[in-house]
Amino acid sequence: MFIDEVTMELYAGDGGDGCMAFRREKYISMGGPFGGNGGHGSNIIFKVDTGLNTLIDLKYHRIVKGKKGANGLGKGMHGKNAEDLVIKVPQGTIVTDLETNLIMADLTQKEEEVIIAYGGRGGRGNMAFATRSNPAPAFAENGEPGEIRKIKVELKLLADVGLVGLPSVGKSTIISSVSKSKPKIAAYHFTTITPNLGVVRTKENKSFVIADLPGLIEGASLGEGLGDQFLKHVERTRVIAHVIDMGGFEGRNPFEDYVLINKELEAFNPNILKKPQIILANKMDLEGSEENLKSFREKVSDIPIYPISAAKKEGLEEAMATLATILEDIPKQPLYEEEKFESHVLYQFKREKPFTIYNENGTWVVRGEKIEKLLRMTKFQTNEAAERFAMKLRKMGIDDKLREMGAKEGDTVRILDLEFEYRE
Repeated sequence: MFIDEVTMELYAGDGGDGCMAFRREKYISMGGPFGGNGGHGSNIIFKVDTGLNTLIDLKYHRIVKGKKGANGLGKGMHGKNAEDLVIKVPQGTIVTDLETNLIMADLTQKEEEVIIAYGGRGGRGNMAFATRSNPAPAFAENGEPGEIRKIKVELKLLADVGLVGLPSVGKSTIISSVSKSKPKIAAYHFTTITPNLGVVRTKENKSFVIADLPGLIEGASLGEGLGDQFLKHVERTRVIAHVIDMGGFEGRNPFEDYVLINKELEAFNPNILKKPQIILANKMDLEGSEENLKSFREKVSDIPIYPISAAKKEGLEEAMATLATILEDIPKQPLYEEEKFESHVLYQFKREKPFTIYNENGTWVVRGEKIEKLLRMTKFQTNEAAERFAMKLRKMGIDDKLREMGAKEGDTVRILDLEFEYRE
């Protein structure tokens, strides 16, 4: 089974909670603060494993949860960081954030790895809050929540040359003739339903990877037939090799087939047609192929054409040598635009108001990522912790905004599951 696209939900580990503790020494009933910080939650990391060829393992693990960091302890002991969770993926894997539709990672190198979801930092113990004005703080923090990501994971084949063409033009026969790949070959359409990879080695001892991509039909760029799920693999190839049936199988017109394939490639991604191309005029052993080739050459003169017979293994050696030469001058690089990658710019897209307030059946509801995180990280163990939370809200302008919107003394205010009374 070839799995090349999976959607996943990632929950990075929460940070461990900070500890509130005090020194207990002889003759000193209440010493200074002695609570340690919590440990960091586990990050979720994607790492390339060259031994994998599909995303089949991810299909059955679509929800991934990291571990929480250990809580801080007394005597100033910090909690242990949670071990990072490493998910192994094949070379050529692309990770896209479904919320922003930005590419987060393009994993093309051996052993390459990237953090996809960051674990939360550990909450601070009361030792961390000691100041001159408050040398013995009676509060600590909960751990920071880990990141939650909804992502799409795609596998795009890392091939140097992509064989494209309509069904039954001989792509599988070609790859089986020039490499040790053994794809399924039969006399019916769509024999190939998954991409096949093969390594070609020429007489000059040059080698490259060739991909036999499933047959395309009209409307493939819109999802017809096997659809665009395989067109995306063409993006990765450095050279496109059109396989054209010069024998006119089922009354086909070779030139019309060539135009149709280019039309679908352009509709899917116009940049694909900027790649170097050659034409493998296959089935030259069939009757009428010479006449069809002559007519084809008159209409297509700007692309090298190599007459071959894959079934009889004729003409393949010269064509493969040409492909190896072309590849020497083409660097390996992704085809999509750089600005689609996620970076710190992502957070500009996600930027929102610090908070929003609305009235719901007489209750003032406060929403906002920063405020909700503050609530989750506040340990309401003491009055001092509650006072610190209230002070933070005032500094963020929540009190002023509630007053401006008409909140009155005693009104109920809700942040997530916490409800409290509004006080002037």
